[in-house]
Amino acid sequence: MVVPFFDVDNDPGSNFTSLLRKVGLDPFAVASFGDSQQVLAPHATTVLAVRYLNGVIMAGDRRATMGNRISNREMEKVVPADRHSGVAISGTAGVAMDMIKIFQLQLEHFEKLDGRPISLEGKANQLSQLVRANLAGAMQGLGVIPIFAGYDLLRNTGRLWDFDITGGRYEEREFVATGSGGGPASTVLKVGFRPNMSADDAVDLACRALLEAADVDSATGGPDVLRSIYPVVATISVDGWERRDDADLARRFEALVLEQRQRQDGMSS
Repeated sequence: MVVPFFDVDNDPGSNFTSLLRKVGLDPFAVASFGDSQQVLAPHATTVLAVRYLNGVIMAGDRRATMGNRISNREMEKVVPADRHSGVAISGTAGVAMDMIKIFQLQLEHFEKLDGRPISLEGKANQLSQLVRANLAGAMQGLGVIPIFAGYDLLRNTGRLWDFDITGGRYEEREFVATGSGGGPASTVLKVGFRPNMSADDAVDLACRALLEAADVDSATGGPDVLRSIYPVVATISVDGWERRDDADLARRFEALVLEQRQRQDGMSS
């Protein structure tokens, strides 16, 4: 390898980026795949979060897709980050799972070093940095778009954030939904949201949003009664993370389906 030399007219100066470009290297180049080499990996889809009187609800369907086929019917896209916060992921499943593991480890490591948990907003900042670090992958189609929510012990209220692929984080006041079924789910949440809802009402609203999203979006999985597979729904309050059991969700979805059937029967009569 030959050490490059520059004359006065061609000197890049002290700018390291300019030096790299002078020798034919682009420090911001992003590798891309041709159409014949497109990366096809399992993708997670619709997830959401809703504030209620005493905290937040997080929910997500269980389907992962790879192209036009279902790659997994039981994926868990909503997981606890620590006792009082959770992460819901949409996007490339493998990358997202690794990101969550690192995030959980960061929060635990900070608490051990400092002797106290990091603030809820600090946790959102940490997740933002992980999303930003994956920007090169996102530009290749391997993006991850999470939702972060939790109970703020300093403010005594539930809070929630969504993100973009560059790591930008945005706090939402009432609810948020993302993923391929995020559009129809957001519409249901917007119509049904009420300030200071009870936890039961918020869970019902989250279930309705996922059910309507699954009815419109093929990548979103609805309740699978045959296999007893239901979405992941969890509440986060001052008492911490609590996942709703499938028996409870089965009753709620059964009531929603019955309500829709009665509405259809009324329209046809």
